[in-house]
Amino acid sequence: MARGVDLSQAAEASLVLAVKVRDQAAFAELVKRRQGWMRALMRRLCGDAALADDLAQEAFMKMWDKIANLDQPAAFGGWLRRVAVTTYLMDKRRRRAVFEEIDEKAPPMDEASLPDAAASARVDLEKALARLSAPERLCVTLNHGEGMSHGEISETTGLPLGTVKSHVQRGTEKLRRWMADAA
Repeated sequence: MARGVDLSQAAEASLVLAVKVRDQAAFAELVKRRQGWMRALMRRLCGDAALADDLAQEAFMKMWDKIANLDQPAAFGGWLRRVAVTTYLMDKRRRRAVFEEIDEKAPPMDEASLPDAAASARVDLEKALARLSAPERLCVTLNHGEGMSHGEISETTGLPLGTVKSHVQRGTEKLRRWMADAA
Protein backbone atom coordinates (compact mmCIF):
# COMPACT_ATOMS: atom_id res chain seq x y z
CA MET A 1 0.00 0.00 0.00
CA ALA A 2 1.18 3.53 -0.66
CA ARG A 3 3.00 5.55 1.98
CA GLY A 4 0.87 8.01 3.88
CA VAL A 5 -2.32 6.03 3.29
CA ASP A 6 -4.60 5.69 6.31
CA LEU A 7 -4.79 1.93 6.77
CA SER A 8 -7.24 2.11 9.65
CA GLN A 9 -10.13 2.30 7.17
CA ALA A 10 -8.82 -0.39 4.80
CA ALA A 11 -10.77 -3.62 4.40
CA GLU A 12 -9.14 -6.59 6.10
CA ALA A 13 -8.89 -8.49 2.82
CA SER A 14 -6.95 -5.58 1.31
CA LEU A 15 -4.57 -5.58 4.24
CA VAL A 16 -4.06 -9.33 3.85
CA LEU A 17 -3.16 -8.88 0.20
CA ALA A 18 -0.70 -6.16 1.14
CA VAL A 19 0.89 -8.31 3.84
CA LYS A 20 1.29 -11.13 1.32
CA VAL A 21 3.62 -8.83 -0.62
CA ARG A 22 5.46 -8.01 2.64
CA ASP A 23 3.92 -4.59 3.44
CA GLN A 24 4.98 -3.97 7.04
CA ALA A 25 2.50 -1.14 7.62
CA ALA A 26 -0.38 -3.42 6.59
CA PHE A 27 1.01 -6.13 8.89
CA ALA A 28 1.11 -3.64 11.78
CA GLU A 29 -2.52 -2.69 11.09
CA LEU A 30 -3.64 -6.35 11.03
CA VAL A 31 -1.84 -6.98 14.32
CA LYS A 32 -3.43 -3.87 15.81
CA ARG A 33 -6.91 -5.04 14.78
CA ARG A 34 -6.48 -8.64 15.90
CA GLN A 35 -4.21 -8.42 18.96
CA GLY A 36 -6.97 -8.11 21.56
CA TRP A 37 -8.77 -11.16 20.17
CA MET A 38 -5.50 -13.12 19.86
CA ARG A 39 -4.36 -12.38 23.40
CA ALA A 40 -7.78 -13.24 24.82
CA LEU A 41 -7.85 -16.55 22.93
CA MET A 42 -4.35 -17.46 24.12
CA ARG A 43 -5.24 -16.55 27.71
CA ARG A 44 -8.29 -18.80 27.58
CA LEU A 45 -6.22 -21.63 26.13
CA CYS A 46 -3.22 -21.52 28.43
CA GLY A 47 -4.49 -19.75 31.54
CA ASP A 48 -1.27 -17.73 31.96
CA ALA A 49 -1.31 -14.05 30.94
CA ALA A 50 2.44 -13.71 30.38
CA LEU A 51 2.66 -16.92 28.37
CA ALA A 52 -0.46 -15.92 26.41
CA ASP A 53 1.17 -12.65 25.39
CA ASP A 54 4.31 -14.51 24.26
CA LEU A 55 2.24 -17.02 22.30
CA ALA A 56 0.19 -14.24 20.68
CA GLN A 57 3.39 -12.56 19.52
CA GLU A 58 4.71 -15.90 18.22
CA ALA A 59 1.44 -16.49 16.35
CA PHE A 60 1.65 -13.08 14.68
CA MET A 61 5.21 -13.83 13.59
CA LYS A 62 4.01 -17.13 12.12
CA MET A 63 1.26 -15.20 10.38
CA TRP A 64 3.92 -12.99 8.74
CA ASP A 65 5.96 -16.03 7.72
CA LYS A 66 3.07 -18.14 6.39
CA ILE A 67 0.56 -15.65 4.99
CA ALA A 68 1.77 -16.32 1.46
CA ASN A 69 0.09 -19.74 1.82
CA LEU A 70 -3.33 -18.15 2.38
CA ASP A 71 -5.23 -18.45 -0.89
CA GLN A 72 -8.40 -16.54 -0.02
CA PRO A 73 -7.96 -13.25 1.87
CA ALA A 74 -11.61 -13.43 2.97
CA ALA A 75 -10.75 -16.61 4.94
CA PHE A 76 -8.13 -14.76 7.00
CA GLY A 77 -10.00 -14.96 10.33
CA GLY A 78 -10.33 -18.74 10.32
CA TRP A 79 -6.82 -19.16 8.98
CA LEU A 80 -5.38 -16.94 11.74
CA ARG A 81 -7.34 -18.93 14.36
CA ARG A 82 -5.68 -22.13 13.07
CA VAL A 83 -2.27 -20.45 13.25
CA ALA A 84 -3.01 -19.42 16.85
CA VAL A 85 -4.20 -22.88 17.92
CA THR A 86 -1.24 -24.55 16.22
CA THR A 87 1.11 -22.14 17.98
CA TYR A 88 -0.47 -23.02 21.32
CA LEU A 89 -0.31 -26.77 20.65
CA MET A 90 3.32 -26.63 19.50
CA ASP A 91 4.29 -24.70 22.63
CA LYS A 92 2.48 -27.26 24.74
CA ARG A 93 4.35 -30.10 23.03
CA ARG A 94 7.70 -28.30 23.52
CA ARG A 95 6.98 -27.81 27.20
CA ARG A 96 5.94 -31.43 27.61
CA ALA A 97 9.22 -32.53 26.02
CA VAL A 98 11.19 -30.29 28.37
CA PHE A 99 9.21 -31.17 31.48
CA GLU A 100 8.54 -34.87 31.09
CA GLU A 101 7.29 -35.10 34.65
CA ILE A 102 4.08 -33.32 33.61
CA ASP A 103 1.55 -36.09 33.21
CA GLU A 104 -1.18 -35.16 30.74
CA LYS A 105 -3.24 -38.10 31.95
CA ALA A 106 -3.52 -36.81 35.51
CA PRO A 107 -7.16 -36.61 36.51
CA PRO A 108 -8.67 -33.14 36.47
CA MET A 109 -8.94 -31.33 39.78
CA ASP A 110 -11.83 -32.58 41.87
CA GLU A 111 -13.96 -29.66 43.01
CA ALA A 112 -14.66 -31.51 46.28
CA SER A 113 -10.97 -31.15 47.16
CA LEU A 114 -11.23 -27.35 47.29
CA PRO A 115 -11.49 -25.62 50.67
CA ASP A 116 -15.04 -24.62 51.60
CA ALA A 117 -14.23 -20.91 51.36
CA ALA A 118 -12.92 -21.28 47.83
CA ALA A 119 -15.80 -23.54 46.78
CA SER A 120 -18.37 -21.04 48.00
CA ALA A 121 -16.58 -18.02 46.51
CA ARG A 122 -17.88 -16.62 43.27
CA VAL A 123 -15.64 -17.84 40.43
CA ASP A 124 -15.42 -16.17 37.10
CA LEU A 125 -15.21 -17.95 33.78
CA GLU A 126 -11.44 -17.58 33.46
CA LYS A 127 -10.87 -19.26 36.81
CA ALA A 128 -13.36 -21.98 35.95
CA LEU A 129 -11.67 -22.59 32.59
CA ALA A 130 -8.31 -22.85 34.34
CA ARG A 131 -9.70 -25.73 36.43
CA LEU A 132 -10.44 -27.83 33.35
CA SER A 133 -7.85 -30.26 32.03
CA ALA A 134 -5.80 -28.77 29.20
CA PRO A 135 -7.57 -30.81 26.47
CA GLU A 136 -11.02 -29.91 27.85
CA ARG A 137 -10.07 -26.22 28.09
CA LEU A 138 -8.79 -26.27 24.50
CA CYS A 139 -11.92 -27.94 23.07
CA VAL A 140 -14.40 -25.90 25.14
CA THR A 141 -12.66 -22.62 24.27
CA LEU A 142 -12.58 -23.39 20.56
CA ASN A 143 -16.20 -24.63 20.53
CA HIS A 144 -17.92 -22.05 22.72
CA GLY A 145 -15.45 -19.17 22.62
CA GLU A 146 -14.49 -19.33 18.95
CA GLY A 147 -17.63 -20.95 17.53
CA MET A 148 -15.77 -23.83 15.91
CA SER A 149 -17.65 -27.05 15.17
CA HIS A 150 -16.48 -30.36 16.59
CA GLY A 151 -15.21 -31.30 13.13
CA GLU A 152 -13.23 -28.08 12.78
CA ILE A 153 -11.69 -28.59 16.22
CA SER A 154 -10.76 -32.16 15.30
CA GLU A 155 -9.17 -31.00 12.06
CA THR A 156 -7.30 -28.12 13.72
CA THR A 157 -6.01 -29.99 16.77
CA GLY A 158 -5.54 -33.45 15.32
CA LEU A 159 -7.70 -34.96 18.07
CA PRO A 160 -10.19 -37.67 17.08
CA LEU A 161 -13.75 -36.36 16.60
CA GLY A 162 -15.15 -38.52 19.42
CA THR A 163 -12.48 -37.22 21.80
CA VAL A 164 -13.31 -33.62 20.87
CA LYS A 165 -17.02 -34.24 21.50
CA SER A 166 -16.25 -35.84 24.88
CA HIS A 167 -13.96 -32.98 25.95
CA VAL A 168 -16.53 -30.36 24.94
CA GLN A 169 -19.39 -32.15 26.70
CA ARG A 170 -17.45 -32.98 29.87
CA GLY A 171 -15.82 -29.55 30.07
CA THR A 172 -19.11 -27.74 29.49
CA GLU A 173 -20.82 -29.81 32.19
CA LYS A 174 -18.06 -29.02 34.67
CA LEU A 175 -18.21 -25.31 33.89
CA ARG A 176 -22.00 -25.24 34.33
CA ARG A 177 -21.73 -27.06 37.64
CA TRP A 178 -18.91 -24.85 38.95
CA MET A 179 -20.61 -21.64 37.85
CA ALA A 180 -23.93 -22.73 39.38
CA ASP A 181 -22.18 -23.62 42.65
CA ALA A 182 -20.48 -20.22 42.70
CA ALA A 183 -23.71 -18.29 42.18
